[in-house]
Amino acid sequence: MNPTSLPVVALTLGDPAGIGAELIARLLARPETTALANVVLVGDRWLWEDGQRIAGVRVATDEVRTLAEVRARTDITRPALLEVRSIDPAAVHRGQAGAPGGRSVLQVLDQCMDATLAGDIDAICFAPLNKQAMKIGGLQHEDELHHFAEHLGVTGYFCEFNTLGDLWTSRISSHVPLKDVANYLSIERIEQAAALIYRSLRDNGVAEPRIAIAAFNPHAGDGGVCGREEIDIIIPAVARLQARRWPSASPFHGPFPADTIFLKAQAGEYQAIVTMYHDQGQIAIKLMGFRRGVTVQGGLPIPITTPAHGTAYDIAGQGKADVEATWQAFRIASRMGAAHRLDFVEPF
Repeated sequence: MNPTSLPVVALTLGDPAGIGAELIARLLARPETTALANVVLVGDRWLWEDGQRIAGVRVATDEVRTLAEVRARTDITRPALLEVRSIDPAAVHRGQAGAPGGRSVLQVLDQCMDATLAGDIDAICFAPLNKQAMKIGGLQHEDELHHFAEHLGVTGYFCEFNTLGDLWTSRISSHVPLKDVANYLSIERIEQAAALIYRSLRDNGVAEPRIAIAAFNPHAGDGGVCGREEIDIIIPAVARLQARRWPSASPFHGPFPADTIFLKAQAGEYQAIVTMYHDQGQIAIKLMGFRRGVTVQGGLPIPITTPAHGTAYDIAGQGKADVEATWQAFRIASRMGAAHRLDFVEPF
C-alpha cells in the first residue's frame, strides 16, 4: 500500500445524541476501510470511546495533533485520530436534539472544511446529524449544504445528490414547501443540475453516464392539458443540454413521467435521474433501498458524503444501527476524493 496514492478522507461522528459514533466504530472495524483511503477520525475522544463500546468493537488509532500531519503518514493501516473537544458528555441527552450537539457538529465540520481548503483533506464523510439541533445550536441556513457552500465560498450552482448503488438522483428544488416548487423551475437550473450530476458521476468513475430528466406534472403534462412546465421549461432545457458537447455521446434524455422514470433506471437504462422536487426522487430511492442510500453534497469544491438516513434517536445507544449506508458513503467519498486529489478536470 502506497500511502501517498490514496486520498485523505475525514470521518466525523455526527450528532452526539444519535447513532453516529456507533456507525463510525462499525465502519472502522472493517479492515477494507483503510485500504481505500488514508482515514482520519475527527471528534471528541469520549464520544469515539462510547461509540466503540456501543458497537462492541475496539479500533486502534494513531493520534495526530493537526490535520496537516495526516497526509505525511507512512503507515495508514490504522486510522488517524484528531481529538476535538467540542462537547461535554454531561451536555448530551441520548435520543434528544439539543443545542450543544448542534454546536459540536458545526465546530467539527467547519474544522474539516478549513483543512480541505488548506489542501490537507481530500474528502469528508460525516455521520448523521440533526437539523433541529444544528439550528438551535447556531446554524444560520436552511440545511447543512447551504452552510457548506457559504463556508467554502461557493458562488455557482449546488444541490444534494441521493444515491443508491449505481443510481444517482439530483433535484431542482429541495427543502422548500411543495406549493413553492414551481417557482424554482427554470431552464438554467435544470441545465445546471444535469451538468453537475454528469460531472460528479464521471468523478465517481462512470465513464459514460446516461441521465434521465423527470417531468413535473402528471403524465408529463399531457401536451399542456395538465400543466405547461414541460413545454415551457423542461423540454427546452433538455434540448439545450443535448446541443452541448460532452465527453460521452448523448447523455441526456427526457422528460419522462415521474411515475415511470425509475422503472427505466431499474432496468439499467440510466445511471442518474434529475427530479424536479424533493419527494419526487426521495420516495422512490428510499423504497428501493433505504439501508444503502447515500447523500452527496454536489457542487462543492470538495467531496462531502453522508448516509441518507438520520440520527435514529429511537435506537441510539442500543447497538442496533446498520452500517451499510455509512460504508457506501465512505466508498463514494474515497473515490471522489481520489479524483479531487488528482485535480481531475472535465474537458467542458
